[in-house]
Amino acid sequence: MAGEKRTDRARSLYAPAMRYFAAVAEKGSIRAASRDLNVAASAVNRQILWLEESLDMQLFERVGRRLRLAQAGEILLAHVRRTYSDFDATMSELDALKGLRRGSVSIASVESVAESLLPRLVAGFRKQYPGIHVAVTVTNAREAAARVIAGEADVGFTFDPPRASTLTVAHHHDLCIGALMAPDHPLALRDTLSLAECLRYPLALPSSGLSLRTRLDAVMAQLPGSLRTYVEANSLRFMRQLARDGQVIGFQTRIGCEDDLERGYLVFRPLTDHPLQDDRLCIVTSSLRALALSPGMFFNHAVMMLKDHLPDDVAKTATRRTEISALD
Repeated sequence: MAGEKRTDRARSLYAPAMRYFAAVAEKGSIRAASRDLNVAASAVNRQILWLEESLDMQLFERVGRRLRLAQAGEILLAHVRRTYSDFDATMSELDALKGLRRGSVSIASVESVAESLLPRLVAGFRKQYPGIHVAVTVTNAREAAARVIAGEADVGFTFDPPRASTLTVAHHHDLCIGALMAPDHPLALRDTLSLAECLRYPLALPSSGLSLRTRLDAVMAQLPGSLRTYVEANSLRFMRQLARDGQVIGFQTRIGCEDDLERGYLVFRPLTDHPLQDDRLCIVTSSLRALALSPGMFFNHAVMMLKDHLPDDVAKTATRRTEISALD
C-alpha cells in the first residue's frame, strides 16, 4: 500500500505529457485514460499530439477503437517506467529522512562511557538530527546488556558483555586497565605498574560483580598475601575523587577520566598484568531485532566517532560490523 502511494506521488510530480502518455499506453484509449486521470479527454489528446510533434515520431497506432504502441512508443514507455521506478526510490529516501526527523533512540550505557564519551556522541548525533528523541539510561555493564536483550534499549555501551544468542557485539574496542592516582603519589613516577605493586598502598576497588572488578579479582587471586583495607564503591567517579585527594589508587580504563588526566589532577599508569590489558568496550545490539532507521543511524555515527575519540593506549581494535543499513 505504501509503495502504491509513493508511485502515485511520483506520477503527480512527473511531467503531465509523460503521465498522460503512460496512462493511454496502459489503458489502450484516450477516453479510458482520461477517466483514470480524471482529466478531460481533449487535454489528454493535446498532450499526446504535443509529444509526437516534439519527438517528430508516431507513438501510437490505431487498431480498431484501441490505440497500440508504435515502436517509438514502446521505447518511450520503457523510459517512463524506469523514471517512475527512480521516483519510487527517491520517495523512499525522502520518507526515511522524514522518519529521522521524528524518530527515537534508546541507549543503555556504563558510567565511564556516560561521563564524557557518550555526551560527545549524542551531541554530534543531535547536531545532525535535532528532531530525534534520545533516551539514555546509565547503569552497570551487566544491566546495560540485559536492557538491550529485553528490548528496553536499542544500543548498549558495555564492557565484556555475556555471550548470548540474543545479543550481538556489533563493535568492540580493547582498552588497557590502569592505576589512577594523584600526581604526587609515590608510584606516579613509574611508566607502568603491576597490580602487586599497587597492593602495597591503599586502594579503591569497584564493587563485586562489575566487569572491571572481575578482572582485578582474577589477578589478585594469583597473588600471595591478603589485601590491605580498601574502599569499595560502585561509582567510578567517586573512586576518582578519592584518588584525586591522594588517599587511594583507583583502577579503570582511560574512558571517563579524560578531563582529570588532561588537567593534571590524576595520572594513569597501565597495568602490565595480562588479563588487565584488554578490557573490552562493546557496542551491543539485539540479534532478535534489526535496528530501525534512527537507532541504525546512531549506531553508525557512534562507530565512526569511537574510532576518532578512543585513547591512544588501545591494545587492538576489531569491528565485526562497522555499518548497519539504516533501512534494515
